[in-house]
Amino acid sequence: MTDTHRIRTDDAPTNDNPYSQGVRAGDTLYVSGYGPVDPDTGETVDGDIETQTDRVLDNVAAVVDEAGGDGLADVVKITVYLADLEDYERVNDAYGARFGADPPARVCIEAARLPEDVRVELDATAYLG
Repeated sequence: MTDTHRIRTDDAPTNDNPYSQGVRAGDTLYVSGYGPVDPDTGETVDGDIETQTDRVLDNVAAVVDEAGGDGLADVVKITVYLADLEDYERVNDAYGARFGADPPARVCIEAARLPEDVRVELDATAYLG
Protein backbone atom coordinates (compact mmCIF):
# COMPACT_ATOMS: atom_id res chain seq x y z
CA MET A 1 0.00 0.00 0.00
CA THR A 2 1.20 3.51 -0.80
CA ASP A 3 2.38 5.65 2.06
CA THR A 4 0.03 8.64 2.53
CA HIS A 5 0.53 11.94 4.31
CA ARG A 6 -2.06 14.54 5.27
CA ILE A 7 -1.07 18.06 4.30
CA ARG A 8 -1.78 21.05 6.52
CA THR A 9 -0.79 24.69 5.99
CA ASP A 10 -1.85 28.01 7.49
CA ASP A 11 -1.48 29.49 3.98
CA ALA A 12 -4.77 27.90 2.85
CA PRO A 13 -8.16 28.09 4.55
CA THR A 14 -9.08 25.65 7.30
CA ASN A 15 -12.33 24.95 9.08
CA ASP A 16 -13.90 22.41 11.38
CA ASN A 17 -15.17 20.13 8.61
CA PRO A 18 -13.79 16.57 8.52
CA TYR A 19 -11.35 16.68 5.60
CA SER A 20 -7.66 17.25 4.91
CA GLN A 21 -6.42 20.22 2.92
CA GLY A 22 -4.54 17.73 0.83
CA VAL A 23 -3.42 14.12 0.87
CA ARG A 24 -0.14 13.02 -0.65
CA ALA A 25 -0.06 9.42 -1.83
CA GLY A 26 3.39 8.69 -3.18
CA ASP A 27 4.12 11.30 -5.83
CA THR A 28 0.45 12.27 -6.25
CA LEU A 29 -1.20 15.04 -4.24
CA TYR A 30 -4.97 15.37 -4.00
CA VAL A 31 -6.01 18.90 -3.02
CA SER A 32 -9.42 19.41 -1.45
CA GLY A 33 -11.91 21.82 -2.95
CA TYR A 34 -11.38 25.48 -2.15
CA GLY A 35 -13.53 28.52 -2.57
CA PRO A 36 -12.31 32.13 -2.60
CA VAL A 37 -11.59 32.24 1.13
CA ASP A 38 -8.78 34.31 2.62
CA PRO A 39 -6.82 31.99 4.94
CA ASP A 40 -5.97 34.86 7.31
CA THR A 41 -9.55 36.01 7.91
CA GLY A 42 -11.56 32.91 7.04
CA GLU A 43 -13.84 35.16 5.00
CA THR A 44 -14.81 35.03 1.33
CA VAL A 45 -12.81 37.65 -0.56
CA ASP A 46 -14.64 40.61 -2.02
CA GLY A 47 -14.36 41.30 -5.70
CA ASP A 48 -15.29 40.07 -9.12
CA ILE A 49 -15.11 36.46 -10.30
CA GLU A 50 -11.56 36.97 -11.59
CA THR A 51 -10.38 38.12 -8.15
CA GLN A 52 -12.14 35.21 -6.54
CA THR A 53 -10.63 32.73 -9.01
CA ASP A 54 -7.15 34.10 -8.23
CA ARG A 55 -7.75 33.56 -4.50
CA VAL A 56 -8.86 29.98 -5.09
CA LEU A 57 -5.76 29.29 -7.18
CA ASP A 58 -3.59 30.81 -4.42
CA ASN A 59 -5.20 28.40 -1.94
CA VAL A 60 -4.52 25.39 -4.18
CA ALA A 61 -0.92 26.53 -4.77
CA ALA A 62 -0.33 26.89 -1.02
CA VAL A 63 -1.29 23.26 -0.40
CA VAL A 64 0.93 22.07 -3.26
CA ASP A 65 3.83 24.13 -1.88
CA GLU A 66 3.34 22.69 1.62
CA ALA A 67 3.46 19.17 0.17
CA GLY A 68 6.87 19.91 -1.34
CA GLY A 69 5.73 20.90 -4.79
CA ASP A 70 6.11 23.97 -6.95
CA GLY A 71 2.68 25.57 -6.65
CA LEU A 72 0.51 25.57 -9.73
CA ALA A 73 3.39 24.32 -11.90
CA ASP A 74 2.87 20.82 -10.48
CA VAL A 75 -0.90 20.72 -10.94
CA VAL A 76 -1.93 18.15 -13.56
CA LYS A 77 -5.75 18.15 -13.18
CA ILE A 78 -8.33 20.62 -11.89
CA THR A 79 -12.07 20.48 -11.50
CA VAL A 80 -13.80 23.86 -11.63
CA TYR A 81 -17.20 24.21 -10.00
CA LEU A 82 -19.18 27.31 -10.95
CA ALA A 83 -22.39 28.51 -9.36
CA ASP A 84 -23.26 30.09 -12.73
CA LEU A 85 -21.83 29.10 -16.13
CA GLU A 86 -22.30 32.73 -17.16
CA ASP A 87 -18.97 33.24 -15.33
CA TYR A 88 -17.21 30.64 -17.52
CA GLU A 89 -15.33 33.01 -19.85
CA ARG A 90 -14.25 35.35 -17.05
CA VAL A 91 -12.99 32.42 -14.97
CA ASN A 92 -11.14 31.16 -18.06
CA ASP A 93 -9.42 34.55 -18.38
CA ALA A 94 -8.20 34.51 -14.76
CA TYR A 95 -7.33 30.80 -14.91
CA GLY A 96 -5.50 31.13 -18.22
CA ALA A 97 -3.44 34.04 -16.92
CA ARG A 98 -2.13 31.83 -14.12
CA PHE A 99 -1.38 28.72 -16.21
CA GLY A 100 -0.29 30.22 -19.52
CA ALA A 101 0.57 27.90 -22.40
CA ASP A 102 0.79 24.72 -20.29
CA PRO A 103 -2.49 24.38 -18.38
CA PRO A 104 -3.46 21.17 -16.58
CA ALA A 105 -6.26 18.87 -17.67
CA ARG A 106 -9.59 20.29 -16.53
CA VAL A 107 -13.26 19.68 -16.02
CA CYS A 108 -15.72 22.55 -15.49
CA ILE A 109 -19.25 22.07 -14.23
CA GLU A 110 -22.08 24.22 -13.00
CA ALA A 111 -23.08 23.22 -9.48
CA ALA A 112 -26.55 23.83 -8.08
CA ARG A 113 -25.03 25.37 -4.98
CA LEU A 114 -21.54 25.68 -3.50
CA PRO A 115 -20.61 25.89 0.20
CA GLU A 116 -21.05 29.37 1.68
CA ASP A 117 -22.77 30.29 -1.61
CA VAL A 118 -19.43 31.10 -3.27
CA ARG A 119 -19.34 31.52 -7.04
CA VAL A 120 -16.29 29.35 -7.76
CA GLU A 121 -14.56 26.34 -6.19
CA LEU A 122 -11.65 24.25 -7.43
CA ASP A 123 -10.08 20.96 -6.45
CA ALA A 124 -6.82 19.69 -7.91
CA THR A 125 -4.45 16.82 -8.43
CA ALA A 126 -0.71 17.48 -8.55
CA TYR A 127 2.23 15.28 -9.49
CA LEU A 128 5.21 15.82 -7.20
CA GLY A 129 7.65 13.31 -8.73
